Amino acid sequence: MSKHSKKQTPVRAELVLGKQHPIVAAVELVKKCATAKFDESVDVALVLGIDGNKSEQAVRGATQLPNGTGKKVRVAVFAQGAQADAAKAAGADIVGFEDLAEIVKTGKLDADVVIATPDAMRIVGQLGQILGPKGLMPNPKVGTVSNDAAAAVKNAKSGQVRYRTDKNGIVHCSVGKVSFKPDAIKQNLEALLVDVKRAKPASAKGIYLKKLIISSTMGPAIHVDLASLNT
Repeated sequence: MSKHSKKQTPVRAELVLGKQHPIVAAVELVKKCATAKFDESVDVALVLGIDGNKSEQAVRGATQLPNGTGKKVRVAVFAQGAQADAAKAAGADIVGFEDLAEIVKTGKLDADVVIATPDAMRIVGQLGQILGPKGLMPNPKVGTVSNDAAAAVKNAKSGQVRYRTDKNGIVHCSVGKVSFKPDAIKQNLEALLVDVKRAKPASAKGIYLKKLIISSTMGPAIHVDLASLNT
């Protein structure tokens, strides 16, 4: 038996399939199960009471996590003139216009977030087949198409996460690292839930927030009691 599995076995014995845990206890379990040799992310799967096959019920948006994500985020910005200068001053990793589009076309863009000013969308719109599948296509609904490039860069750098439901009506995203204190993860998770609730489609019926599961990158799923969160 490997050292890795020996360490996890006693912890996994604490887990009961499907049992809901108060958020702080759930985070502590996630921490105990995080045995990888890197600072694992705390990942969230939030099951919503929507029909994922209906486009009008799709839920998407962006949340500013109060305690950040713990990740270094590389930001690319499509802008020109004063907006480009402001984006650079705000810490953007790469800023350009037609020249940036050429980099995207070569497949060599190294960025986690792509931001564009509205006037740049005539160029960015032609890159949808490249940026879209990577989840990098700028969108005003998540704040990545903006008249204030500097503010958008600062938001992305300081802990903004973007989310959208998949075809099963589930939101997947990360709310921090296992090295974070439990309260910090709790606060980040509450901020996400508040925004997801705010984005509830008018046509969604019944229970909206149905199930919340958290885990570390390599760890098991821990079910969270939604009533233990302040949302």
